[in-house]
Amino acid sequence: MSGNYARIYAAVRRIPRGKVATYGQVAKLAGLPRHARQVGYALHALPAASDVPWQRVVNAQGAVSPRAVPGFEDEQRRLLEREGVTFDGRGRIPLSRFQWGRTVPSPEAGPPPGKNRVSARSPRG
Repeated sequence: MSGNYARIYAAVRRIPRGKVATYGQVAKLAGLPRHARQVGYALHALPAASDVPWQRVVNAQGAVSPRAVPGFEDEQRRLLEREGVTFDGRGRIPLSRFQWGRTVPSPEAGPPPGKNRVSARSPRG
């Protein structure tokens, strides 16, 4: 196994159950920015008995990517649905809800660190 594939598999293993990551996101996590296609090659090369949760990697639109082997798209969808991931009417996963690492701050959380709630400066006229 190549060093890059090992890094990709390690990144995919970090994706929690019930969450997904895009090919590009996995590439960045593996230290291989702009190598999303290599993530696909690495996942395709996985042995059948692998513990890498390959089903948690989807394309940038939140869709299951077509596979060369018929039936894998359906299997990926079944595995994700068992983890609680849902699909919309177009067969896409709402990334705003299920993408790993994507956070939407609640209004109660306040401004990001380093930002003042109220500026001490008076407006200039």
